[in-house]
Amino acid sequence: MRRFVRDNGLSLGFGVAFLLALAGQAIAGHAEFNNQIAAEGFAQVGFGDYVTSSDFAVDVTENWQSEYLQFFLYIFATVWLLQRGSPESKEVPKAGPETDKEQRMGPHARYDSPGWAGIGGARQALFSRSLGTVMAALFLLSWLTQSIAGVAAYNEQQLRQLQAPIGWGEYLASADFWSRSLQNWQSELLAVASMAILSVYLRQRGSPESKPVGAPHTATGTEG
Repeated sequence: MRRFVRDNGLSLGFGVAFLLALAGQAIAGHAEFNNQIAAEGFAQVGFGDYVTSSDFAVDVTENWQSEYLQFFLYIFATVWLLQRGSPESKEVPKAGPETDKEQRMGPHARYDSPGWAGIGGARQALFSRSLGTVMAALFLLSWLTQSIAGVAAYNEQQLRQLQAPIGWGEYLASADFWSRSLQNWQSELLAVASMAILSVYLRQRGSPESKPVGAPHTATGTEG
């Protein structure tokens, strides 16, 4: 067990932190939601009803979709886009998908390479783009979920205000949907851009997200 925790500490640590943050969001969101509907003259709802409501679902999924968008764009963009001096970038001469030899594919696969890396054909093509493809699928799925939960939450608010509800298609074109999406997208894109440029000149000893402390500022694709 100790070895398992050591070998999987990064995913376990962030997984636990995620659950704690989600629980905290549920508690704070429940209190905020009840304060809002009480001010409108409606009865408060229980915690269980809130965490299964469209209001909680849309708040959660609007953050999830922006995170998966960030990783999807970053994974695909870094195939071609470079930042000289950043450990977040490939070395400058390696722009593009690289050769089979560099990627250890086909006849260049090693004995310990994943099976689909060496077999060629459609399975190799799929596996060689599987990370970005899954991130894109998770983004689209969470964005779809956000839109469905969002229109339900929006219509609940419309009904509380004695206004007519709208359809899903109308909601996709609404300011509420795009405001929720874009306010998260811009923050994620800013974070990626900041990490790419700041890691050129700043260091974090022992972190693989940083260059070694003594590495020159021009060193690209070098991790500490």
